[in-house]
Amino acid sequence: MKHIYYIFIIFCILINSAFAFEKIFTILHTNDMHSQLLGFDPNIDYSPDSANDDNTIGGFARIATVIKSIKQNNKNPVLVLDAGDFMMGSLFHLLGREEAFELRIMKDMGYDVTTLGNHEFDFKPKGLAQVLLSAKKNNKMPEVVSSNVIFSNESKDDDLLEDVFNQGIVKPYTIIEKNGVKFGVFGLMGKDAATFTPFADPIKFADPIKSARSIVSHLKEKEKVDIVILLSHCGIFSDKSRSEDEILAKQVTGIDVIISGHTHTKLDKFIKIGNTLIVQAWCYGKQIGALDFVYRDGAISLKDYKLIDVNDNILGDKDISDTINSFEKIIDDKFLSKDNLKCRQIIGKTNYFLNLAEDESNLGNFLSDAVKWYVNKYNADVNDPDSKVFGAILSNGLIRSPIVAGKTGEIAVCDIFRTIPLGIGADNTMTYPLVSAYLYPSEIKKVFEVITSIYPTKGEDYYIQISGFKFTYNPNRILFDRVTEIWIGSEEDGYNLFDYSSSNKKTYRFVSNIFDATFLKIVGDFTFNILNIVPKDRNGARIINLKNAIIDDDKLKGGIQELKEWKAVIAYTQSLAEIPDKYKGKSGRIQSIPSWNPYYMLKNGTYITWVSFFILLVLIDGIIILVFIISKKFNK
Repeated sequence: MKHIYYIFIIFCILINSAFAFEKIFTILHTNDMHSQLLGFDPNIDYSPDSANDDNTIGGFARIATVIKSIKQNNKNPVLVLDAGDFMMGSLFHLLGREEAFELRIMKDMGYDVTTLGNHEFDFKPKGLAQVLLSAKKNNKMPEVVSSNVIFSNESKDDDLLEDVFNQGIVKPYTIIEKNGVKFGVFGLMGKDAATFTPFADPIKFADPIKSARSIVSHLKEKEKVDIVILLSHCGIFSDKSRSEDEILAKQVTGIDVIISGHTHTKLDKFIKIGNTLIVQAWCYGKQIGALDFVYRDGAISLKDYKLIDVNDNILGDKDISDTINSFEKIIDDKFLSKDNLKCRQIIGKTNYFLNLAEDESNLGNFLSDAVKWYVNKYNADVNDPDSKVFGAILSNGLIRSPIVAGKTGEIAVCDIFRTIPLGIGADNTMTYPLVSAYLYPSEIKKVFEVITSIYPTKGEDYYIQISGFKFTYNPNRILFDRVTEIWIGSEEDGYNLFDYSSSNKKTYRFVSNIFDATFLKIVGDFTFNILNIVPKDRNGARIINLKNAIIDDDKLKGGIQELKEWKAVIAYTQSLAEIPDKYKGKSGRIQSIPSWNPYYMLKNGTYITWVSFFILLVLIDGIIILVFIISKKFNK
């Protein structure tokens, strides 16, 4: 009997020892929330204070409820992490430098750590520094980690942000210790994301794989962490050769979990590469990821993983909802009041959805028509034909959200702004300004060749939506000469065939935002000058700096009052009262007509087609002659 007693005691000790080394913890994660504090679409339907009465998704008050609920019902440690691009996408980011709404509310929601995505750098280095300092001043921000930022030794433009890093407001990594487990969390900017930081200059980004190896080694050997977590703004791509987080996991050992961002990927099932788990939770706060782990004997094993839908089944957290409402009032008072607008002011109606596509889209037609209409109405002179805007172009990459017919069909200011929210002006005010320039007909064709020849290789962001013109193209033709016919006009006034030959030297005024116009200005540099486009002023002089082409929204005031793209769309929406049926579907502005018929392969071809055709004939002749010589030799 005594032996049984001792055996029982030893058994209990062994059981306790086993459990002493076993720790359970949870990671909640988001990415690419883009200032979407309110649920959508549309924002005006969002009702966080009640449940099951609208179809909106997302909303920070609902996310806060999920976080709070999991923390309250979980005795084990819970880490709340974000993989960057927490800013840029709604009216709330407009006062980011002064108010830092996003970081402040994330702290209130319970976030522990986030990282910097490419869109945080849309504020420029000084502006991003101001965002971080504003959050710090309010003593409300999660920790921010970023480990591969390289500051310039020559330029002073990034000095303020460098000082913010030196103060430790942004750190390469952070250590969190919970329930006896030591977590090391670090952040990275990916290579693809870094290409989308046009305003980060003079900042550069170190190679993410080399940076990760260095940080992981330090965390393991010096900090003696148990678990390494990477907040990665690198991304997961369907093309495995480009899928940076998967490549990184293969090449860098020692990372336990990669919280991925940048690519807006809905990853319903985690990816496991070696001992590294990779997860990503879509975007805009539509979902929040939840991972439950067991830490035992120096290793972790996954217990459960799921994506939690953030929708109207979830009652929003009242404190967070009240805080967001107070932020909204600040936006109204400090920003929108200058234009006699309010965030939730109703400015139009629609009984159908306007969506974006990798094709001509009704949303793209609506937005491009809007900017052309506004500039013609308020910036052109009816007595001056040369001031008329003939065309408008906008890229898919800057169109961020659809216009959704909600419960009432009403459209608010906040809903329109969300469609084109990005950028910063030459005067450092938020959002992109509109610019105008004059182009030759042959250059207009080159603009359209971006759709036929660059978009297919570079991706959806390079698809262009157009107004004032329509065209057909043959995708089977030689690169950069696939457009076959162009017409000028509109659906209301009709279209006329357009002479785009190089001999036609009449110029036509075009309008676009400064980002897209800058791309078109440099597109010749990476197409061997084949698609060289030279923006000109009305006198035909080359525009060297597109800042000089920014449209002045108020000529009565001194200096240039930048005409913002979103303001033009707001005004157009107000002028319509209800979005007309013409936008219900395509208007035939961009038509692909594939054909291998020799006539259509050569029809209206420029020198590109004819030189290629001549080279092909020479090659064919050469092959025929070679075959003839060889056959003659063998017949001897």
